[in-house]
Amino acid sequence: MASRARARQKLRQDETGSVLTEALLLLPFLTIFSIGVLEFGNVLWQRHQLQTGVRDAARYWSRCQPAQPGSNPPFYSWCSVAIAQNIAFYGKPNPTGADNPRVPGWTDPADLTIAPVPQPSHPASTDLVTVTGTLDYLGSPLFGALQIPIIEIEYTHTERYVGW
Repeated sequence: MASRARARQKLRQDETGSVLTEALLLLPFLTIFSIGVLEFGNVLWQRHQLQTGVRDAARYWSRCQPAQPGSNPPFYSWCSVAIAQNIAFYGKPNPTGADNPRVPGWTDPADLTIAPVPQPSHPASTDLVTVTGTLDYLGSPLFGALQIPIIEIEYTHTERYVGW
Protein backbone atom coordinates (compact mmCIF):
# COMPACT_ATOMS: atom_id res chain seq x y z
CA MET A 1 0.00 0.00 0.00
CA ALA A 2 2.78 2.42 0.85
CA SER A 3 4.44 1.82 -2.51
CA ARG A 4 1.20 2.68 -4.32
CA ALA A 5 0.85 5.91 -2.37
CA ARG A 6 4.46 6.80 -3.18
CA ALA A 7 3.88 6.04 -6.85
CA ARG A 8 0.80 8.32 -6.93
CA GLN A 9 2.71 11.06 -5.14
CA LYS A 10 5.57 10.76 -7.62
CA LEU A 11 3.12 10.84 -10.56
CA ARG A 12 1.51 14.05 -9.24
CA GLN A 13 4.89 15.77 -8.96
CA ASP A 14 6.23 14.57 -12.33
CA GLU A 15 5.77 17.27 -15.00
CA THR A 16 7.62 15.75 -17.97
CA GLY A 17 4.50 15.12 -20.12
CA SER A 18 2.40 18.09 -19.08
CA VAL A 19 3.28 20.28 -22.09
CA LEU A 20 2.37 17.52 -24.52
CA THR A 21 -0.91 16.86 -22.71
CA GLU A 22 -1.87 20.53 -22.71
CA ALA A 23 -0.99 20.86 -26.38
CA LEU A 24 -3.11 17.85 -27.28
CA LEU A 25 -6.03 19.27 -25.34
CA LEU A 26 -5.81 22.76 -26.92
CA LEU A 27 -4.98 21.78 -30.50
CA PRO A 28 -8.57 20.99 -31.63
CA PHE A 29 -9.91 24.24 -30.16
CA LEU A 30 -7.16 26.35 -31.71
CA THR A 31 -7.64 24.66 -35.08
CA ILE A 32 -11.40 25.29 -35.11
CA PHE A 33 -10.90 28.87 -33.95
CA SER A 34 -8.31 29.54 -36.69
CA ILE A 35 -10.53 28.06 -39.40
CA GLY A 36 -13.45 30.16 -38.11
CA VAL A 37 -11.39 33.35 -38.29
CA LEU A 38 -10.33 32.54 -41.86
CA GLU A 39 -13.93 31.74 -42.92
CA PHE A 40 -15.24 34.95 -41.37
CA GLY A 41 -12.54 36.93 -43.18
CA ASN A 42 -13.48 35.26 -46.46
CA VAL A 43 -17.17 36.13 -45.95
CA LEU A 44 -16.23 39.77 -45.36
CA TRP A 45 -13.96 39.80 -48.43
CA GLN A 46 -16.70 38.39 -50.67
CA ARG A 47 -19.21 40.87 -49.27
CA HIS A 48 -16.82 43.74 -49.97
CA GLN A 49 -16.27 42.54 -53.56
CA LEU A 50 -20.05 42.25 -54.05
CA GLN A 51 -20.53 45.81 -52.74
CA THR A 52 -17.84 47.12 -55.06
CA GLY A 53 -19.41 45.44 -58.08
CA VAL A 54 -22.91 46.68 -57.26
CA ARG A 55 -21.66 50.25 -56.73
CA ASP A 56 -19.72 50.17 -60.01
CA ALA A 57 -22.77 48.92 -61.94
CA ALA A 58 -25.00 51.57 -60.33
CA ARG A 59 -22.49 54.30 -61.12
CA TYR A 60 -22.31 53.18 -64.77
CA TRP A 61 -26.09 52.83 -65.18
CA SER A 62 -26.83 56.19 -63.53
CA ARG A 63 -24.65 57.94 -66.10
CA CYS A 64 -26.08 56.21 -69.19
CA GLN A 65 -28.14 58.38 -71.46
CA PRO A 66 -30.88 56.59 -73.40
CA ALA A 67 -30.89 56.58 -77.19
CA GLN A 68 -32.70 59.52 -78.78
CA PRO A 69 -33.07 58.70 -82.48
CA GLY A 70 -35.51 61.59 -83.14
CA SER A 71 -33.06 64.25 -81.93
CA ASN A 72 -31.00 66.38 -84.27
CA PRO A 73 -28.35 65.01 -84.62
CA PRO A 74 -29.58 61.54 -83.58
CA PHE A 75 -27.95 60.11 -80.45
CA TYR A 76 -27.42 56.36 -80.19
CA SER A 77 -26.51 55.01 -76.78
CA TRP A 78 -24.05 52.16 -76.34
CA CYS A 79 -25.23 51.54 -72.79
CA SER A 80 -26.69 48.14 -72.02
CA VAL A 81 -27.65 46.02 -69.04
CA ALA A 82 -25.13 43.39 -70.18
CA ILE A 83 -22.28 45.91 -69.87
CA ALA A 84 -23.49 46.94 -66.41
CA GLN A 85 -23.59 43.28 -65.37
CA ASN A 86 -20.08 42.66 -66.71
CA ILE A 87 -18.83 45.70 -64.80
CA ALA A 88 -20.39 44.30 -61.62
CA PHE A 89 -19.21 40.70 -62.13
CA TYR A 90 -15.78 41.23 -63.71
CA GLY A 91 -14.81 44.81 -62.92
CA LYS A 92 -14.74 45.98 -66.53
CA PRO A 93 -17.10 46.13 -69.49
CA ASN A 94 -15.94 42.78 -70.85
CA PRO A 95 -18.53 41.66 -73.42
CA THR A 96 -17.31 38.05 -73.50
CA GLY A 97 -17.13 37.58 -69.73
CA ALA A 98 -13.98 35.49 -70.15
CA ASP A 99 -12.08 36.96 -67.19
CA ASN A 100 -12.09 35.79 -63.60
CA PRO A 101 -15.10 37.10 -61.70
CA ARG A 102 -14.69 39.40 -58.70
CA VAL A 103 -16.30 36.78 -56.48
CA PRO A 104 -16.08 33.08 -57.37
CA GLY A 105 -19.49 31.83 -58.43
CA TRP A 106 -21.05 35.29 -58.86
CA THR A 107 -21.73 35.42 -62.60
CA ASP A 108 -25.46 34.71 -62.91
CA PRO A 109 -27.32 37.70 -64.40
CA ALA A 110 -30.29 36.83 -62.16
CA ASP A 111 -28.12 37.77 -59.14
CA LEU A 112 -28.01 41.43 -60.22
CA THR A 113 -31.15 43.56 -60.44
CA ILE A 114 -31.00 46.94 -62.16
CA ALA A 115 -33.90 49.38 -62.06
CA PRO A 116 -35.19 51.24 -63.97
CA VAL A 117 -34.69 49.54 -67.32
CA PRO A 118 -34.72 51.39 -69.66
CA GLN A 119 -33.49 54.70 -68.34
CA PRO A 120 -35.93 57.62 -68.27
CA SER A 121 -35.99 59.52 -71.58
CA HIS A 122 -36.30 62.90 -69.83
CA PRO A 123 -34.69 62.46 -66.41
CA ALA A 124 -35.88 64.52 -63.48
CA SER A 125 -33.75 65.41 -60.48
CA THR A 126 -35.66 62.82 -58.44
CA ASP A 127 -35.01 59.83 -60.74
CA LEU A 128 -33.01 57.12 -59.01
CA VAL A 129 -31.10 54.06 -60.19
CA THR A 130 -31.19 51.09 -57.83
CA VAL A 131 -28.92 48.07 -58.22
CA THR A 132 -29.21 45.01 -55.97
CA GLY A 133 -26.76 42.14 -55.93
CA THR A 134 -27.19 38.80 -54.18
CA LEU A 135 -24.69 36.03 -53.62
CA ASP A 136 -24.79 32.63 -51.96
CA TYR A 137 -21.53 32.33 -50.03
CA LEU A 138 -19.59 29.25 -51.05
CA GLY A 139 -17.84 28.25 -47.89
CA SER A 140 -15.19 25.67 -47.27
CA PRO A 141 -16.00 21.97 -46.92
CA LEU A 142 -16.19 22.61 -43.17
CA PHE A 143 -19.58 24.31 -43.75
CA GLY A 144 -20.99 21.12 -45.21
CA ALA A 145 -19.45 18.93 -42.53
CA LEU A 146 -20.94 21.07 -39.74
CA GLN A 147 -24.26 21.41 -41.65
CA ILE A 148 -24.11 25.20 -41.56
CA PRO A 149 -26.85 26.66 -43.80
CA ILE A 150 -25.93 28.69 -46.87
CA ILE A 151 -25.19 32.33 -46.11
CA GLU A 152 -26.86 34.74 -48.52
CA ILE A 153 -25.13 38.07 -48.98
CA GLU A 154 -27.19 40.95 -50.41
CA TYR A 155 -26.36 44.56 -51.07
CA THR A 156 -28.39 47.42 -52.57
CA HIS A 157 -26.98 50.70 -53.85
CA THR A 158 -28.99 53.70 -55.05
CA GLU A 159 -27.67 56.62 -57.09
CA ARG A 160 -29.34 59.64 -58.61
CA TYR A 161 -29.78 59.33 -62.37
CA VAL A 162 -27.70 61.98 -64.11
CA GLY A 163 -27.12 60.71 -67.66
CA TRP A 164 -24.15 62.04 -69.56
